[in-house]
Amino acid sequence: MRRGSRSLTTVVARLAIVAALLTPMATIAANRPAVSQSDEARTERYFQSIRKNPNRLLAFLREMPKGGDLHIHLTGSVYAESYIQWASEEGECVYPKTLSFSAPPCNAPAVPVTNAFADTELYGNIVDAISMRNWEHSGQSGHDHFFAVFGRYVQATNGTTDKALAETAARAASQHEIYQELMLPPTGKDLETLAESVGWDDDFGRLQQKLLAGGLPQILAGASQELNAAEVSRDKLLQCGVPAADLGCQVIQRYISQVSRGKPKEVVFAQILTGFLLAGADPKLVAPNPHVVALNLVMAEDWYVPMRDFALHMRMLNYFHERYPHVHIALHAGELVEGLVPPKDLQFHVRDSIETGHAERIGHGVDVMNESRPFELLQEMADRNVMVEICLTSNDVILGVHGPQHPLSEYLRAGVPVALATDDEGVSRSDMTHEYLKGAEEQNLSYVQLKKMARTSLEHAFIGGASLWRDGKAFSVVKECGSERAGATQPSTSCQKFLDGSDKARLQWKLETEFRQFEANDWTAP
Repeated sequence: MRRGSRSLTTVVARLAIVAALLTPMATIAANRPAVSQSDEARTERYFQSIRKNPNRLLAFLREMPKGGDLHIHLTGSVYAESYIQWASEEGECVYPKTLSFSAPPCNAPAVPVTNAFADTELYGNIVDAISMRNWEHSGQSGHDHFFAVFGRYVQATNGTTDKALAETAARAASQHEIYQELMLPPTGKDLETLAESVGWDDDFGRLQQKLLAGGLPQILAGASQELNAAEVSRDKLLQCGVPAADLGCQVIQRYISQVSRGKPKEVVFAQILTGFLLAGADPKLVAPNPHVVALNLVMAEDWYVPMRDFALHMRMLNYFHERYPHVHIALHAGELVEGLVPPKDLQFHVRDSIETGHAERIGHGVDVMNESRPFELLQEMADRNVMVEICLTSNDVILGVHGPQHPLSEYLRAGVPVALATDDEGVSRSDMTHEYLKGAEEQNLSYVQLKKMARTSLEHAFIGGASLWRDGKAFSVVKECGSERAGATQPSTSCQKFLDGSDKARLQWKLETEFRQFEANDWTAP
């Protein structure tokens, strides 16, 4: 026992000595800063910690920089409440039964829109009729209710381009967007009247000359003037240039000339030609509008005329692209699902839009896995750097496609560039923050993936100048700015010179600056 006690005493003594020796080292370790990690990694860790907390996730995503919205229709971006207000100010009318707007005077059964302010039921019915709010109770499918909206409020859009631009810019700024490409019709009925008077000609070159000789340059000059005037009025509405200026003044807005593909073929041809000319196809013929950057085909892809004339429309685009290859083209394609059209019509729209229509960006692309040889097509899109504008809310309410049914994961797996977009945020009652929220919750996107999509939106924006990135997928910076981290407050001399020469690079640098500030927050996991 004594011998054992002495042994135990010895062990305890020795442990005490070791503890005394280690105490200073423990103190040093406790006071040493933790191993540093990048702000991006720390932000990602916080994001993952709140992934299952929708309230914290929403607050986080609202403040997250989002780059640009490349797929947004101007009239569809306006909320119903604004159209009711604007229509009432103009003395316009509404039919209580059909809930369509009409011009004054308000003869029965039409009533003044102002009546809605004193009639709660009428007001609510109008909002439901010209948006996707409560569409489940409309007796229509989401698809049919959505496309019926535009015909109901078309009267209310007259003369409101400036107001729509201002509302959209202000909302974009509140979502931390810095760039938009808005689809709008730059011309009105005068272009359709000209096209109908000229008629159809199977010879595209001859038809083009007839339109030009019939007064198309004059129509486009007027369209440019109206668009420029709307921008001036927008800036006044936002109080740009004064201390009280709305943050929307900082959002850069550019325009995509939209083509109504459900119209007669001669009108579609004239509108495609309009888009090419306004975007700078031939400055000798028509002075381009510097803020019109591309063209796109709109209206429901599954309707009869767009389906019947799809191949013809692609040939028109190919004709003009061969002559004016520098003009940008983005196309709605693949906004289709099984049952909406016959199976054979799901098999080629995305591929033909790229290969024949020369689309640099595809809007929606929901049916891509129904295309013939889909994995080959995905690889082709990745190789050709064709971006897909992903509109999650729109695809959900119109087509019923959401969650794992959506092909976003296949695009990501194939390396196809993608970015989130709102499509018609006013009609859909959504905004860019909620697109990001759906991406996180329904598509399981990480913070880093969302950040990449924000960068991708500006990389594929149709804005002039060289890119900040020498690799637009890995986002490695150009050599002129390679000596510093992108978004630095004071770029080097060579980098600043590069930025001064590129609108796109300056915009991308601004986004990187916003990311640096955002990720520098003291993110603490709940």
